[in-house]
Amino acid sequence: MKYQVAIIGGGPAGYTAAETAGKAGLSVVLFEKQNVGGVCLNEGCIPTKTLLYSAKVYDQARQAQKYAVGVKEVSFDLPKIIARKQKVVRKLTLGIKARLTACGVTLVQGEARATDARHVECGGEMYECERLLLCAGSETFVPPLPGTDTVAYWTHRDALECKTLPQSLAVIGGGVIGMEFASFFNSLGTKVTVIEMMPEILGGMDRELSCQLRDLYAKKGVRFLTDTRVTSLAQTDEGISVTYENGEGASSLTAERVLMSVGRRPVTHGFGLENLPVERDGRGRVRVDARMRTSLPGVYACGDLTGHSLLAHTAVREAEVAVRDILGKDDTMSYRAIPAVVYTNPEIAGVGETEDSLAAKGIAFRTVKLPMTYSGRFVAENEGFNGLCKLLAGEDGTVLGAHILGNPASEIITLATMAVELKLNVKDWNKVVFPHPTVGEILREETGVVINGH
Repeated sequence: MKYQVAIIGGGPAGYTAAETAGKAGLSVVLFEKQNVGGVCLNEGCIPTKTLLYSAKVYDQARQAQKYAVGVKEVSFDLPKIIARKQKVVRKLTLGIKARLTACGVTLVQGEARATDARHVECGGEMYECERLLLCAGSETFVPPLPGTDTVAYWTHRDALECKTLPQSLAVIGGGVIGMEFASFFNSLGTKVTVIEMMPEILGGMDRELSCQLRDLYAKKGVRFLTDTRVTSLAQTDEGISVTYENGEGASSLTAERVLMSVGRRPVTHGFGLENLPVERDGRGRVRVDARMRTSLPGVYACGDLTGHSLLAHTAVREAEVAVRDILGKDDTMSYRAIPAVVYTNPEIAGVGETEDSLAAKGIAFRTVKLPMTYSGRFVAENEGFNGLCKLLAGEDGTVLGAHILGNPASEIITLATMAVELKLNVKDWNKVVFPHPTVGEILREETGVVINGH
């Protein structure tokens, strides 16, 4: 069994690479030990957003009176919410399989293992390839806290399958995953506490907007313990006891459930990486060049395995770059404009540099901040909430970054992503006609502020 391209891992990087290569006429074999789509489709991006949308609809129904709409006896059915999530995942998984089949990709279900740069073993069969792509993805990192082996803590997988609403939930880690689950369970009525080791939640996002989001959720009833380190866990008759330390000393809380969401790390085991003498960094992540080539000729690495951002959309672009290099096309990977989104309600999104990163690099810049209410569309759809949009521009007017708090931040951040990636100047961006009324117009408003100097 000989193929021009063999791919280990069927997540966003793997299935994108397989489809791209297949469409180009290459013979492709894709190995996936679980379900095609990887973590993103089966237990990450898609299922969490499906749950969050149900929670958002529930929030909107409860707040309908703000918009002169009467809704009586608002309720939710958690088992049905979970069932709908599973239906969405099944539909999208079948869609990906159909696309791969249409491109002539051979999909092999099983645990594959590279024996060298040209051979992959799976299910007792040996597959030969001309090019090998490693797209192994990432896994949940569980810190070695005392007591973790004695309590039934949740990871994101468990939270996604929850059919009985917990009365209380302690979320260890205030990053993207932690905040999205905090948002979901808070909307449904669970008493949520978020414990974050750093001084602020959502490290890496714009600090000011993260603080504002934290304040909004505190008003919704979420308790935040920032600058706090969890020291141990213990099972009690009342629930799980979480002991922690912060500037006020040592203390503890008890919750019915505990969600571990301190982060993810690249999977570097179980697929034969030890048989491939590729260069790795101090954390074991595979080093690649701008064309996603490893130090071993003919072997590429894409997605979370490289450790660049651990985001599905980054993985997709990396896979495209890798396959285009195999095809002899000139293409390189750019990390200048990788958007990040937190799908809370309201959403928060950012791309490019932050004020903190620019200050650390010693780059001169100008910050323009406007409430989202500068957009008429936003005012019409967001009663009683101002939001915030922040644009960062260099001294020459080049767009360096943008950060948004307010719905639909996840959609309009794309406009800023294009501006940052293309190194647009605010004067050029301001000449683009934006449709009216749209929330995205807020970005054009800000370019005008930069140009006019007020």
